[in-house]
Amino acid sequence: MTAVADRRRLRPPGPSPWTAPTLLGRMARNRLDVMRDVAARYGDAVRLPLGPKTLYFFNHPDHAKYLLAENPGNYHKGIGLVHARRTLGDGLLTSEGELWTKQRKVIQPVFQARRIARQADAIAEEAVGMATRLRRAVGAGPVDIRHEMTELTLGVLGRTLLDADLGEFGGLGTAFEAVQDQAIFEMMSLGAVPTWVPLPRQLRFRRARTELQQIVDRLVAQRRAEPGGAEGRDDVVSRLIESTGRESDPRVARQRMRDELVTLLLAGHETTASTLTWTFYLLDRHHEVWERLHAEAVKVLGDRTPVYEDLHRLRYTAMVIDEVMRLYPPVWLLPRIAQGEDQVGGWHVPAGADVVLCPYTLHRHPEFWPDPDRFDPMRFHPDTPVDRPRYAYIPFGAGPRFCVGNNLGLMEAVFVLACVSRELRLSLRPGYRVVPEPMLTLRVRGGLPMQVYEA
Repeated sequence: MTAVADRRRLRPPGPSPWTAPTLLGRMARNRLDVMRDVAARYGDAVRLPLGPKTLYFFNHPDHAKYLLAENPGNYHKGIGLVHARRTLGDGLLTSEGELWTKQRKVIQPVFQARRIARQADAIAEEAVGMATRLRRAVGAGPVDIRHEMTELTLGVLGRTLLDADLGEFGGLGTAFEAVQDQAIFEMMSLGAVPTWVPLPRQLRFRRARTELQQIVDRLVAQRRAEPGGAEGRDDVVSRLIESTGRESDPRVARQRMRDELVTLLLAGHETTASTLTWTFYLLDRHHEVWERLHAEAVKVLGDRTPVYEDLHRLRYTAMVIDEVMRLYPPVWLLPRIAQGEDQVGGWHVPAGADVVLCPYTLHRHPEFWPDPDRFDPMRFHPDTPVDRPRYAYIPFGAGPRFCVGNNLGLMEAVFVLACVSRELRLSLRPGYRVVPEPMLTLRVRGGLPMQVYEA
């Protein structure tokens, strides 16, 4: 057999190229269903023709291990994130190579375990404050839980990582909506539409980009104006001021500052907000899980504010968060571009190919997750026997680009869930249809209106 024929034999199966227009239309309408459908039809390796691009979709733990941990140098950030660079710049989420390594070294110390432990009191205060605000809605109309969780996580982000009150910067949530909308548009249009074209979404994005730059400039100016400035402080703003101060070109320094802080502001709050929103949705559908959560929170916390040591005592609460992230992983797609020719699981991948892993489908793989669509936190009980590969569950990614903020996000989610479930029960507004919205994160489309009741 010739080398060319052998390569053809090793190509993953998939739909005919003639289906590309239909496939693109379906991707625009419901990306999650497309990924599940093609995995069910073609298996763990699928070749998807999408007009000028062909997507290589891999959906097995061994594939995830290889792409993310064993050969990550060959797979740079890909479709979606490449196009999102026009919206997010070269922050930690989108940068590559030496720049990414340099950025990671600047940011990493802020997420060290000892520093995160010192932030427990601030996170607990924000969690208790959220429960107090929701209590005021008892007997009133529905509350948009997605909005509430977004405000909460921005508040936590400001206190723990930036040492700043983000509440004084109005419009952050609206600006990030515009950024996410533009990033997904860039992905679906493959970056073919210049940002200067006056489409409504692009006009909103340009305004949002300007607004976010102004917010970053104000954060930096405030820090520099404080006694002692950034010297000796270990928050992100101070570290970036010190790091970018070494740049010879002030314009490059300002751009780096903007890219890093906008990326941190978006990724640092959106993932946890999405996870908590899906959590309250699922708890309303599974009252027995809420009952057990409530009982654990009452037993462990009583009427006091959580402390760092409670993380190990709120075991079931953490299991619930783990199961929510299995069903609705905040980062639902991990796109990559192959830098060189390769083989993944025996399948040929050409240089320059767009390669994707989809945690949303991987976490529902029937070979590794019995009854995969069922919400069951007991899957994650330490005493539950499992025969499941490590890379069957990757809510924070894996390998060198493993999410740097995972411990902070988990602490925040556990504390908020414990504080709210101890006092309150949330119920979805009757007749409201919940629809997943796969943007940069996996969100609930249009918000989540819920009625608040006493526990």
